[in-house]
Amino acid sequence: MSKETPCIAVCIMDPRTSLCLGCGRTLPEIARWHRMDTAERHAVMALLAGRMADAGIAQPELAAAPKPD
Repeated sequence: MSKETPCIAVCIMDPRTSLCLGCGRTLPEIARWHRMDTAERHAVMALLAGRMADAGIAQPELAAAPKPD
């Protein structure tokens, strides 16, 4: 995840939760992203992992990580 955007180029909206399956943002957040200041972006990014976990959405970068032996 970049410090400036959580986008990982997996841009598919989940119809059940209205969250992006790649980053966990909503369409309004994605649309406003370039107009948000750094503090607002960081506040949204701090919510994303929990938001995706609460929705039962596996984060792609974590799902693809190799399992420890």
